[in-house]
Amino acid sequence: MNDPETPTKDLLGLGPYGETLKVLAEGVVTFLSRICGPAADEFGLILRDKVHLWRLKNTVRIILKAEDLLHAAAEGENRMAHPRIVWGIIEEGSWTDSASVQELWAGLLASSCTPDGTDESNLLFVNLLAQLSSSQVRILQYACQNATKEVTDAGWIHAQLVNCTLHKLQDLSGVSDPHRLDREMDHLASLGLLSGGGGFDAYDKNATAYITPSPLALHLYVRCTGSLDDPVTFFGLMRGQPNGDASS
Repeated sequence: MNDPETPTKDLLGLGPYGETLKVLAEGVVTFLSRICGPAADEFGLILRDKVHLWRLKNTVRIILKAEDLLHAAAEGENRMAHPRIVWGIIEEGSWTDSASVQELWAGLLASSCTPDGTDESNLLFVNLLAQLSSSQVRILQYACQNATKEVTDAGWIHAQLVNCTLHKLQDLSGVSDPHRLDREMDHLASLGLLSGGGGFDAYDKNATAYITPSPLALHLYVRCTGSLDDPVTFFGLMRGQPNGDASS
C-alpha cells in the first residue's frame, strides 16, 4: 500500500477507473518505454523532460547548421523564413539524430530564408523529406550527386539513367536485405523522386538497380544544400552540354 503522505503519479489519468486498469496501463507504459525509450513520453506517457531534451538537441544542431549556411551566403543574414515552414522543419527534423539527415534539414531551413520571408515553396520539400528514411536519403543523395544532368531542348533539367549494383546499393544505403532495398526504392518512386519507376529489374539476374533521380529529386537536393538557385543554375548546365558522372 502506498504511503498516504507520498503522492501517487497517475500519468495516464486513470485514477477513477480502478486498480486493475491502472495495473494494465502501467504494463503498457513499461512496454512503450522499453521499445521507444525517451520518445515514449511524446505519446503523453513518461519521461517528458528527457524526450523534449533529445528533440531540443536535434533542433539546435539543425538551426546551428542552417545559421552557418546563411552566414556563408551573400546577404544571408538579412533573410527571413515563413513561420509555417520553420515550424514544419523543427517539428519533423527534430525526430532524427542522424547528422547527415540533419544536414539536409538545415539546408532546407537555410533555403527557406528569403528577403521578405513570405516564400512557402519549400513546404513541398519539407513534406517530402519528412517521409524519407535515412537509408532512402543516402540512396537519393548518391543518385543526385552521380547522375549526369542535362537541359532538354525545352529548357527543363533531366537526369540520364543511373544504375547501381546490388552490392554498391547495400554499401551506400547500409541495408543488406535486397527485398527491403526494393521496398525503399519503390517508396522513393511513389513519391516521384525516382524516374521510370526505379528499383530492381525483376528479370535481371545481376540485380541491377535503377535509381535515376527525377527533376523533383534534383530540386529537393538543391534546396537541401541551402541554395536558392534553380537546378540548371546550381549544376552549371547549358543546353546540349551534359554535366556529371553516372558511373556506379
